[in-house]
Amino acid sequence: MIRVRLFAGLREQAGWGERALPIPADSPAPTPATLWRHLGLGEVLPPQVRVAVNQGFAPADQALGPGDEVAFLPPISGG
Repeated sequence: MIRVRLFAGLREQAGWGERALPIPADSPAPTPATLWRHLGLGEVLPPQVRVAVNQGFAPADQALGPGDEVAFLPPISGG
C-alpha cells in the first residue's frame, strides 16, 4: 500500500485528503507523477505542486514502494 495525502487547496479541489492505494505486484513501480494521473487529479503534475515522499521533498519521477507516503503540496505564499 501507498498512502497518498493532499493538502490545502488540492484537498479541497479533490474532495478528499488521504487515500491508501494498493500496488499491483505485476505492475511497474508507481511514481508521484503516475499517481497524480491515476487519481484523476490531472494528466500532468503541475510544476508548482511540490511532492514529498516519506516527509522529504522528492522528484515527481521517484519510484515508490510499499509503505511509502506521498504528499502533494500546492504552492504556498506568505508574507
